[in-house]
Amino acid sequence: MKFQNPKGTRDFYPEDMAVLNWIMDGWRRVSIRNGFEEYEGPIFEYLDLYKAKSGEGIVSELFHFEDRGGREMAIRPEMTPTLARMINARAQSLPRPIKWFSMPRLCRAERPQRGRLREFFQWNIDIVGSDDVLADAECIFVAVDFFREVGLTPADMVMRINSRSLLSSLLAARGFEPERHADLFVVLDKRDKLPPEVYAAELAKVTRNDAERESLNIISQARGERGLADLAAMAEGNEAAGNELARLRELFETLNLMGVGEYCEFDMGVVRGLAYYTGVVFEGFAKGTFQRAICGGGRYGQLLEVLGGPPMSGIGFGTSDVVILEVLTELKRLPAEIGAGRRTDLFLIDADESLFREVVRLAAELRRRGFCAEYSYRRQGIGKQFKQAAAAHARRAVIVGAEFKERGVLAVKDLGTGQQVEISAEAFLADPMQEVSV
Repeated sequence: MKFQNPKGTRDFYPEDMAVLNWIMDGWRRVSIRNGFEEYEGPIFEYLDLYKAKSGEGIVSELFHFEDRGGREMAIRPEMTPTLARMINARAQSLPRPIKWFSMPRLCRAERPQRGRLREFFQWNIDIVGSDDVLADAECIFVAVDFFREVGLTPADMVMRINSRSLLSSLLAARGFEPERHADLFVVLDKRDKLPPEVYAAELAKVTRNDAERESLNIISQARGERGLADLAAMAEGNEAAGNELARLRELFETLNLMGVGEYCEFDMGVVRGLAYYTGVVFEGFAKGTFQRAICGGGRYGQLLEVLGGPPMSGIGFGTSDVVILEVLTELKRLPAEIGAGRRTDLFLIDADESLFREVVRLAAELRRRGFCAEYSYRRQGIGKQFKQAAAAHARRAVIVGAEFKERGVLAVKDLGTGQQVEISAEAFLADPMQEVSV
């Protein structure tokens, strides 16, 4: 019987793992330099944790099971509930703002499609315990910082930014009752995801007349500086909407100050369908043929409280390795050397089978000192061992031959330049990667 990996999952062969590690190394490097600390949690949680955050409807989107004690469990589909649970457990002792990041493996029971699989790795950034606009700006900056590091320019992607609290204020100012806002948000979030006629039909379900639909179309289509100006005119005389507009303008000013303003654009069409977002929301969007969100997040005001903790606001985002790889592959931004195989520092070659024990001893000593040292398992001619060295992408070949027996000397060859020198074993071990020059 022949077995395959489950639908919506991937096998990571060494060359694939090299690419994944390159992406995740970038996530970790950007997180740490921006002052975030790494955390982790269990790969499964009590199902009720996800129900408390997202409602009963979330169950159909999860891989869930009963443990031997009859308790309902779920494999984690996201990290935010775990983050909230962990912070709630130590809320009084954690210094604020809490700046944490994680890179968990997640699973969702959904239909696989381009850029979205059932199993994936996700980069999560969260700042909890600060309501300041600076926290909003820093969270968005970290996302752009990574995309900029992997070679994406403003021509390749845009960070679309909106505010749900601004949207709520504008809806209220236009006569939409607060109890209707949740349904309106869900439909408005579909503006760019559905064909125009389908979106119009969905909009008709949550509106009462043409005037309401016209108001929603004006609001949802506001973009850029012109859009902000139009909304300011619409919000005139409404204090709540005016305050939210001022906060949003401060956010864009801060992003300009941080040097990422050219990546960022106001777009009232970004709503984010998740109900727990209460303030600024944003999505990184690819401009190429991929044409979809490559990261998303926003401010959540009551999440920790809903999950049994103190009232504490936070802001965060997530992005997956799947969508990052799609975009970078399409744009040919993956470095050529990624996935080319392992990189060996030193490949040791025995010129005579009687010297193989010395090869093993030297390799072990080099590894103890932190170098990647390899040798051939098969006793064969020098030429074939050199081929193995090339296949291992070795930087140096170290030949242990008759001169080692006679004078304690090794022949070291730089496989990039072809230069070869003789050096005493003692001098070699003192500096194994010293320059090879005649």
